[in-house]
Amino acid sequence: MATASSAYYIPNGTKWPILGSIGLTMLVGGFAVSLNGSGAGRTVMLIGILVLIFMMFGWFGTVIRESEGGTYNKQVDVSFRWGMGWFILSEVCFFAAFFGALFYARIYAVPWLGGEGVGGVNTHPELWPNFDAAWPTNGPNRIGGTFQTMGAWGIPALNTAILLTSGGTVTMAHWAILENKRPAFIGWLFATVVLGFTFVGFQAYEYVHAYNDLNLTLGSGVYGSTFFMLTGFHGLHVTIGAIMLLVMMLRAMRGHFTPDHHFAFEAAAWYWHFVDVVWLGLFVFVYWL
Repeated sequence: MATASSAYYIPNGTKWPILGSIGLTMLVGGFAVSLNGSGAGRTVMLIGILVLIFMMFGWFGTVIRESEGGTYNKQVDVSFRWGMGWFILSEVCFFAAFFGALFYARIYAVPWLGGEGVGGVNTHPELWPNFDAAWPTNGPNRIGGTFQTMGAWGIPALNTAILLTSGGTVTMAHWAILENKRPAFIGWLFATVVLGFTFVGFQAYEYVHAYNDLNLTLGSGVYGSTFFMLTGFHGLHVTIGAIMLLVMMLRAMRGHFTPDHHFAFEAAAWYWHFVDVVWLGLFVFVYWL
C-alpha cells in the first residue's frame, strides 16, 4: 500500500467488489425468477439486497477509515472526482433513455397508431380504426383501462418547491464547511435531509392517490408505464441521495471534514443537484405538458 506522500496510491486487495457482484447477481436473478412465478425468487432477491447492504457498509466504512487516517493523497482526490463525474454522466444517460422513450411515444408512436403514417397515409386502419391519437393515452382499445392523469399543481408543484429549496440548503452547507462553520454545516445538512425525505413521503402519498383514486397504475397504457418508470426511478435516486446526505451529517457530527478535505460531502452534493435538475425535467414533461 502506498502512503499519502507517494506519487500514486495503490489500494490493498479487498473482498468487497466480489461480494457486491454476488449480491447484485442474486438480486437481479431473484427478481427475474420471481417474474416467472417462482416463490423462491423473492427470497433470493431479499438475500441479495442484504448482501449489498452489508457490502456497502463494509466498503464505505473502509474508505472512510482510510480517508480519515490520512492514507489518501491528492491523486486519489482527483480520481474520486473523475469517478463521481463519470458516475453522474452514466445517470444522465440512464434518465435520457426514459425521457427518450416518453418523447418517442408522444411524438411518434401515438400519431402513427392514429394513422399519421408516412406521407400522412393511415397505415393501420384495419388494426386500430377507432384509436384516439391523443396524449395521454391508455393504448389502442383502451387496454390500460380508464384513468385520470396526475395534475401538476398539487403535490408535484409542492415537491418542486421542496427540491429547489433543498438545492439551496445543500449549497449553504457547502459554504459553511468552506468557512469552517461546523454547526452551520450540520444544520444546513439536517435541513436538506428533512426536505429530501419529505419529498419522498409526498411522492409515496401521490402513488397511493394515483392507484386508489385515479386508477393510474403501471398497467395504464404507455402513459402509466412512463409515468411510474420516470417518477419511480427518480424517487429512488432522491432516497439514495437523502441517505448519502444523512451519512454526511452523521460524519460531520463526529468531526469529519475540513475546509480542505470534504470531497465525500461534495460528491453527495453533486448527486443532489443532479436529482434536482432531473426533477425539473420530470415536472415539465411528465406532469405539466
